[in-house]
Amino acid sequence: MNAMAIAESANKLFSKAPFLVHIHNEEEYASALEMVELLLDEDADANQFLIERLADVIEEWENSAPEFATFNASVAALDGVDMLKYLMEQHGLGVADLPEVGGKSYVSKILNRQGRGLTRKHIQALSERFSVSPAFFFATSHTP
Repeated sequence: MNAMAIAESANKLFSKAPFLVHIHNEEEYASALEMVELLLDEDADANQFLIERLADVIEEWENSAPEFATFNASVAALDGVDMLKYLMEQHGLGVADLPEVGGKSYVSKILNRQGRGLTRKHIQALSERFSVSPAFFFATSHTP
């Protein structure tokens, strides 16, 4: 296939689904989400490249659209203690259930933001226990 034929095919595709290049509004966002869902239900392996492309434009939209600004700002402000609280809630754990961090009173102080907070050693142990990246415990406010 020559370059002109590829360009012609691409132009036809992008005129029918402009959200494959960039999402411009809520309607295109909804269309992109719908298409991903359909592709995943159909045959995710066969549609991998298209799914990845849609995931990229959806992520770009969600990171920049005004309707997500409040949510993105609140997520960016989360720190390791917030993440630990989240994991504890998800796993039904109490302050006595985290030997990786220490005793009940020490865990309680960390959760109440009294004292030192999570150390590198705590984060490493918690990351292994919950199978998450250590980055999960760091504030994301520096990320665009």
